Amino acid sequence: MSIDTLEQYLPKNTFPFLKKWFADYYIHIKITRNRNSKLGDYRKLPDRSHQITVNSTLDKQLFFFVLTHELAHLIAFEKFNFRISAHGKEWKDTFREMLLESIDIYTEDLKPIIVRFAKSPKANFMASPELVRYFHIEDSDENSVFIENLSINDKFHYKGEAYIIIEKRKKSYLCTHLKNSKKYLFKPLAKVEKLTINDEQ
Repeated sequence: MSIDTLEQYLPKNTFPFLKKWFADYYIHIKITRNRNSKLGDYRKLPDRSHQITVNSTLDKQLFFFVLTHELAHLIAFEKFNFRISAHGKEWKDTFREMLLESIDIYTEDLKPIIVRFAKSPKANFMASPELVRYFHIEDSDENSVFIENLSINDKFHYKGEAYIIIEKRKKSYLCTHLKNSKKYLFKPLAKVEKLTINDEQ
């Protein structure tokens, strides 16, 4: 896929950065349908070309952010060789430089969030609460919420299992499984379905 074909998915003025980052690499860009497990990914193919996939349903700014993340893998691997850790220091430094270099692509309200993120880039988008909140699209299911929006003693379903929140900790929520009474820690941005009175009956 050519850079020109990407235009409908990207914010304005991104091409100068992409042309610089793509350089002389042979890259297959695949636009995929929405995947709940990932926003994008990178892999080097057997013929030594590169493949990057990005979800087609993303907001344009998030699409560019994810594309930058995956291109940072390519550039870091090519620069430092494939013995480096996928999300190690070399990738973090590369991603940080690319984010700050292209900071003007983002809207004024998003820029400070990107700058803060760039100080210590996270491998997993869901580990970046500010970005998750900024780009979050509400689910059509009115009972689907972030666990941080529930209260102590609220009950919820997660992956078909029922829990109750018993304690809020600094970076997590301690919950009890309602059937086996085992305790589990949940991240604040875990998506759950709040149980209503009717659900409990």
